[in-house]
Amino acid sequence: MDFKQVIHHENISFEGIESPYFLLGLLSAFDNRFQATADKLIGEMSWKQFFVVICISMCREAPGIKELAGILGTSHQNTKQILLKLERKGFVLLKEDAKDKRKQRVHLTEKCLAFCKKNDEVSTQVIQQLFGGISPEEMQTTIRTIMQMENNLKGLGEIQ
Repeated sequence: MDFKQVIHHENISFEGIESPYFLLGLLSAFDNRFQATADKLIGEMSWKQFFVVICISMCREAPGIKELAGILGTSHQNTKQILLKLERKGFVLLKEDAKDKRKQRVHLTEKCLAFCKKNDEVSTQVIQQLFGGISPEEMQTTIRTIMQMENNLKGLGEIQ
């Protein structure tokens, strides 16, 4: 299969584009398209906000903002801005840490948990449709590839 046939546009030529460049572009374009689609499907919050909620719910205990930023792969400032929007909407609560008063921990509210429960079936349908036709082996290969890319990304700060 020629992966360059996946994107059809009369003003784009893929001749001479090496696979790593194509894959990186494909991932970026997919991220943009997925975000726009998910924003429409979710409604009450953006995909980025929903992703923050997903990450918080995966934590064993309420994460601090810095810890959450590390999980999300974004800055403390960007994470804080998203959290403030979610807090205004009533989806999260920022509480002072019991041991360190300078630190804030992020808690999901009952409203957020109810929202997630209400949208669980739609989320399942989206995941099933999005990953339809992809075998478990292909999924595992993709996960390993992206995790290796993530590890390799850490060394890019050393390139000058």
